Amino acid sequence: MNNQVNHNIKCSVSSCAHHCEQNCCTLNEIKVGCCGAAAPKSCDSTECASFQLRSRG
Repeated sequence: MNNQVNHNIKCSVSSCAHHCEQNCCTLNEIKVGCCGAAAPKSCDSTECASFQLRSRG
């Protein structure tokens, strides 16, 4: 896993394994996907498909 801060990807999801304290992502790139509908019409219909739950421990 890359531990370098990517200031070009802003993120506020602290439960993600790729989140860092500067509210950025540590990935070089992310994949954005749809939640259900193939042609979303709102932010609620999209997701960060690169999300991984942070392990505890």
